[in-house]
Amino acid sequence: MWVDRHVVVGVSGGIACYKTCTLVRRLVEAGARVDVVLTEGAAEFVRPLTFEALSGRPVLTSLWTRGTALDHLRLAQQADLVVVAPATAHLIARLAQGMGDDLLTTLLLARSGPVLLAPAMNDAMYANPATRANLAFLAGRGFSQVGPEIGPLAEGPSERPGRMSEPETILAHAARLLRGRGPLSGLRVGVTAGPTREAIDPVRLVTNRSSGKMGYALAEAAWQRGAEVLLISGPVGLAVPCGVTLRHVDTTADLLQAVREARPELDLLIMAAAPADYRPAESSPVKRPRQGGALQLSLEATPDILLETASLRKPGSLTVGFALETGAAVARGRAKLERKGLDLIVVNDAMEPGAGFEVDTNRVILLDRKGGEVELPLASKRAIADGILDVIEAALGH
Repeated sequence: MWVDRHVVVGVSGGIACYKTCTLVRRLVEAGARVDVVLTEGAAEFVRPLTFEALSGRPVLTSLWTRGTALDHLRLAQQADLVVVAPATAHLIARLAQGMGDDLLTTLLLARSGPVLLAPAMNDAMYANPATRANLAFLAGRGFSQVGPEIGPLAEGPSERPGRMSEPETILAHAARLLRGRGPLSGLRVGVTAGPTREAIDPVRLVTNRSSGKMGYALAEAAWQRGAEVLLISGPVGLAVPCGVTLRHVDTTADLLQAVREARPELDLLIMAAAPADYRPAESSPVKRPRQGGALQLSLEATPDILLETASLRKPGSLTVGFALETGAAVARGRAKLERKGLDLIVVNDAMEPGAGFEVDTNRVILLDRKGGEVELPLASKRAIADGILDVIEAALGH
């Protein structure tokens, strides 16, 4: 994504400048060539030498430096991406008015490619109608925006947006913008992930070993490709991927209800969750005491989510299922593909090293309704997610 890409990082004068140092470092570590442009105010917070050390390149601060008279035009035309972090209320107002009175604003006036703004200011300043109107106007001119977020400000705690997004969040949005309008752009994608839990009593559960890592990787990768992503997740201990809308569920019935509500609007549904196939026929309202003898449970099947929501499927949409088996994975997966009316199914064998639950890697085979097979060799789950989405994009006709 970033290797040999040219990124201009514009820095305006706000206390959040210190975070921009980390952003520049992350971009360089990822392989990007980074030019930093400081406003006069920004240089009061972080000296140019700091950014020069982090980027390994001269830092630009003025229109009037000899030998750099046309740098604002060169950078505007040549850069793959311009990121402004922080973008202060003052800078945003100047951009909205079309002002070009320093190196950064003239560069942005001459820019026709993608620009990402990361606003940062006092929460009252961000809430001011003038600031909101300026940002709306810039959005209409094609500027993209990440944040601001709710969190502590220089002057103290706040419960309103104003704090600049963290460098990793800005980097994720920058990568999505740099990718451009991808095959999934504008599509509504639902991804289910993780296990479900069925109560024996208030303490004990019937569940499985799913970590949710595969589903979370798919949600992250789909968002990076431009999709609007709803992640429906069972109980897991994973961070929510950037840009993704999360809905928590606990039981298989909860998962069914969430899919039922979402499916009519989804262009793509990826069922990567591992719902419990069985639940206790009766759940005790109190903890069952251990009395030395065997505990006998009567189990009943949980709802089949795909079959019970099939009638709600959006016309023209795509449905992708998963089949984790312990032998004869392809044959069983193909039978499940037909039985549940799927367009694609992702199968793997839990007995293969590195390809089951609770690991960071996977090895899968994708099956389609025409008899096709695509094998993805052992790799990280994020790499497998990208491979799965490549096949999905081809199936969508992109």
